[in-house]
Amino acid sequence: MILKFLKFIIVGFTGMVVDFSITILLKEKLKIHRYIANSAGFVLAASSNYLFNRLWTFESNNPKILVEYSTFFIISVIGLIINNLVIYLLEKKLKFYFAKFVAIMVTSVWNFLANYYLNFTH
Repeated sequence: MILKFLKFIIVGFTGMVVDFSITILLKEKLKIHRYIANSAGFVLAASSNYLFNRLWTFESNNPKILVEYSTFFIISVIGLIINNLVIYLLEKKLKFYFAKFVAIMVTSVWNFLANYYLNFTH
């Protein structure tokens, strides 16, 4: 489980780069509302994370890819709710992007445990 968690964190870091890049592009450059920009970044990062986690972290060979992705996505949407809630609670005390970073850390724990126990079980 520890090795899988470390791989999950590495994949999560690549997802964080995708998430922040999309969020910054949408929020700062295209002037889209911060929660919509945050949600779009989060969803795109979750999708790329699914592929990397399926192939590398959990080494899944489940033939029901759509079911597995759907479960991953549902877990990620719950994570998105947690993510936006943490940002909402912290952004008045912290700058938006620092609050977003903390939210990602909190959400990562949820995402790993839920996927480990509910989605990528062997």
